Amino acid sequence: MPQKSCSLYLVRHAIAADRGSDWPDDTKRPLTSKGISRMRDVVEGLNDLEPRIELVLASPLVRAKQTADVLVAGLKPTPAVEICAELAPGTTPAKLAEALGALGARRSIALVGHEPGLGELAAWLVGAKTPFEFKKGGICRIDVPALPPTGSGQLRWLATPKMLRSLA
Repeated sequence: MPQKSCSLYLVRHAIAADRGSDWPDDTKRPLTSKGISRMRDVVEGLNDLEPRIELVLASPLVRAKQTADVLVAGLKPTPAVEICAELAPGTTPAKLAEALGALGARRSIALVGHEPGLGELAAWLVGAKTPFEFKKGGICRIDVPALPPTGSGQLRWLATPKMLRSLA
């Protein structure tokens, strides 16, 4: 029996500390207090769109995990959060799609990651030739017929953080 469609919410991490000597290991750069505050407002706006997110997958980088924590704190019911190594920078969309296939029957998953990877994934999912652009804290929803996705998804919406905050 084929799996029903799945909504994928692609979420770029919120505003993080600047790269530089304070954070020589880029994987450990945290969100700023402004980034956390704005992301809370983004999630409040997202709730107006009534997502029913079952699972949140986050890149192993600190800023993505922190963004995922802010996301789930604002969602009801509260979904589980798992680290997904394939959301780290440098992973191909096909490799991430393969990892999603191992999740079984899910109807709605949020993926918290980084640019340019999220933009490349979004383009791959809908068959676009150029990557999408995600602002920090931006979110899009792409519906795919099944997991693993095969590049035949449909873009439902793409929202900047400012757009989502205005809904809050």
